[in-house]
Amino acid sequence: MFVIFRAITYATFFIGFLLIYLPARVLVSAGIVRPPTIAAPQIAGIIVGSIGAAVALWCIFTFATIGKGTPAPFDPPRRLVVRGPYRFVRNPMYIGAALALAGAALFYKSPPLLAYAAAFLGVCHFFVVTYEEPTLRRTFGREYEAYSERVSRWWPAARTVP
Repeated sequence: MFVIFRAITYATFFIGFLLIYLPARVLVSAGIVRPPTIAAPQIAGIIVGSIGAAVALWCIFTFATIGKGTPAPFDPPRRLVVRGPYRFVRNPMYIGAALALAGAALFYKSPPLLAYAAAFLGVCHFFVVTYEEPTLRRTFGREYEAYSERVSRWWPAARTVP
């Protein structure tokens, strides 16, 4: 139970800073305010953002329950997580967060926020390639190698496990 508390605590800081505070600063600096009416872009943004948030939360829960750890690099899962959303892609948490940001960009019709979402994905890719994957290879060895051969890094592919 304590691992779920840790996961929620760390996720709250991550979500609060990278997905709420910084995007709000982007919107303020661009002079973008909440639209006066809810129209198609806002509805699309709510749908995309909700899907992204659900995926990210599913990942956090999966890390805590199956991996017995958190998404935080200083408190990682103790077991390699290859179930839940990780059956489809190796980095669904980042994809979910980027979808949440893209949904907010749609909602506000904000090119600067969409650029922030793209930059977020770029930073995530760099982090995954330079830190996460080498760490996972060292930690889980052949188990991670087999997983990475079956499951794509960013996009579900035909080689994805059922």
